[in-house]
Amino acid sequence: MNLLHTLLAFMVALGTLVVVHELGHYWVARLCGVKVLRFSVGMGRVIWSRRFGRDQTEWALSILPLGGYVKMLDAREQDVGDMSPQDLKREFTRQSVWRRIAIVAAGPLANFILAILLFAGLFMHGIPEPVPKLRPMAEQTAAYQAGLRGGETITAINGVPVQTWSEVRWELMQHVLEKTPARMDVERVNNGPSGGKLLNTVNVSLDGLSGKDLESDFLAKLGLTLARPPAILGKIMDGPAMLAGLQKGDLILDVNGVQIKDGLALVELVRSSPGKQLLLHGLRGQREFRVQVTPDTLSDNGQTIGRIKVEVPLAPEMIVISDAPWTAIAKGAEKTWDTSAMTLKMIGKMIVGQVSWKNITGPITIADYAGQTAKVGLVSYLSFIAFISISLGVMNLLPIPVLDGGHLLYYSLEILTGRPVSERFGEIAQRAGLGILMTLMIVAAFNDIVRLMF
Repeated sequence: MNLLHTLLAFMVALGTLVVVHELGHYWVARLCGVKVLRFSVGMGRVIWSRRFGRDQTEWALSILPLGGYVKMLDAREQDVGDMSPQDLKREFTRQSVWRRIAIVAAGPLANFILAILLFAGLFMHGIPEPVPKLRPMAEQTAAYQAGLRGGETITAINGVPVQTWSEVRWELMQHVLEKTPARMDVERVNNGPSGGKLLNTVNVSLDGLSGKDLESDFLAKLGLTLARPPAILGKIMDGPAMLAGLQKGDLILDVNGVQIKDGLALVELVRSSPGKQLLLHGLRGQREFRVQVTPDTLSDNGQTIGRIKVEVPLAPEMIVISDAPWTAIAKGAEKTWDTSAMTLKMIGKMIVGQVSWKNITGPITIADYAGQTAKVGLVSYLSFIAFISISLGVMNLLPIPVLDGGHLLYYSLEILTGRPVSERFGEIAQRAGLGILMTLMIVAAFNDIVRLMF
């Protein structure tokens, strides 16, 4: 069932992106007067087709579900010797170079427009996200050395306001890639008699990070992790916790004399103490108590862990931000632009070796993410589709022959030189482009297999 769910989520996402991309080419080709012979979802042999419209365009499904294409009337592919003058005027290569540029660029542009609309819809609906409130950090981390201690809420990074944890991650990711310092504005509750909030600015060093660290949880390496609720016990189940007399609502202060800062610290300590007797000190209402509990010993994915069978709330504080339509569209466009720029930066860093090629993913990883986000909910799934749509648009604009960007490169040279590139040059470039594309596909497939196995 999980495999079927993943495949379905992947096919819906991929089908949507392919159809939108090819519709971009199709609509602009029709707008420019070019005759479209076939619109195919999928590649290879056609397994189903119907003809519609004045031109009897063939709308088809092809056997290979990855990709699609729009086949236009093109003298390079069809014999146009017997065609009528009216049809010859609608042949692709007889169009001006600017029209050809518009038709080729329309596919990636459609992917960017889809991403903007999806993000805008999500911003209008409101996306529940964690508040960037910090958990206490270890003394050796960059965050602690900058003066942070936990409990602070990050409000801005280098002057850019942030309201959610994802915005913090996004801003810091860019500073890691650009090797620029991070200046954080933070606020925390004033526990003194005057109350209110204390505002502060700290400089967190990013010197210990490189582009390759972005593959892992680089925020945790800095000491930046989300604050969790206090260690207040929830439902008590039949097990060590119930036998020890623990009750719902108990606040655990320390275990074996070690202070428990939040619920996650309690869970981590119990998991790491299978079969060991623990002395829990806590509060029940206004009364202190101490009990001894010995966690059961269990095996979890080959690892031995402890468990006392009690629920401990761990969800971070959340915020839902919703915007008016025009604001949401503007934010959607900004997020699409920023994501596109970040994608290009990552590609550039990979080329020079500053970011690992492990970041190149293939259909297996994309399908896995599609399934995971679909399980979480519609908001996560639509966000995933928007990000993949941006990636598809950016990748297609790369100046690699056989991709849209390669054709745009040809047309740019035509504008500069006043004549089309030679057939010989085009053939050599096509072969080189296919070689590059095949190399990328092999790397992506290798990375997928490694992730699957390890």
